[in-house]
Amino acid sequence: MGDQVAELDFAAMRAAMVSNQLRTTAVNDARVVDAMKIVPREVYVPADLAPFAYIDRAVALGGGRSFNLPMATGRMLTEAAPRPSDRALVVGAAGGYSAALLSLLVADVVALEEDPALPALARVAPAANVTLAAGPLNAGWAEGAPYDLILIDGTVEEVPQAIIDQLADGGRLVSGLYDRGVPRLVIGRRVGGSYGAIAFADAEGVRLPGFAKPRAFTF
Repeated sequence: MGDQVAELDFAAMRAAMVSNQLRTTAVNDARVVDAMKIVPREVYVPADLAPFAYIDRAVALGGGRSFNLPMATGRMLTEAAPRPSDRALVVGAAGGYSAALLSLLVADVVALEEDPALPALARVAPAANVTLAAGPLNAGWAEGAPYDLILIDGTVEEVPQAIIDQLADGGRLVSGLYDRGVPRLVIGRRVGGSYGAIAFADAEGVRLPGFAKPRAFTF
């Protein structure tokens, strides 16, 4: 497998991802597209999974976790419109791919992960403007708040208030969200003490653990 991986043309695979998966699904922010052209997605998965890094479906990382689809991450980043002055939080950083993308788009990034095995998957050092944080995903990372942008890089049943509270006034939060069982991509904004979110696309994404909505009591 090692020789096979070495022979793969990852640059061509990355270009195909941009042409076939991103540009055809409204990932049209030039800065986001350029970042996804540059960042080597294959180094953020286990070495034996590198050949599958650019496919348009989830890639299992082990421990019940998967690598989010390129389209889902690209759509969320496009909708969030990252600004060079932003401070961002990635919830569910896994191997660090989304944090690496954001490191090219914003001023500072906190990459939060709760599974101690996953950050070790990245075979490159984090960028200078990326801080790794370890803790429960559903708690966010209050130590670095407030954030101008929060990316929950997966699909959840609900966004906890604890994470919403970490948004700066005017801050944006993008996530996958199950709406009556249908996975959608949503963007929320905090204005003053209020927060509201709207769906902007129906899209598959990987499920993140720890975000189950409390079940209503029934007789």
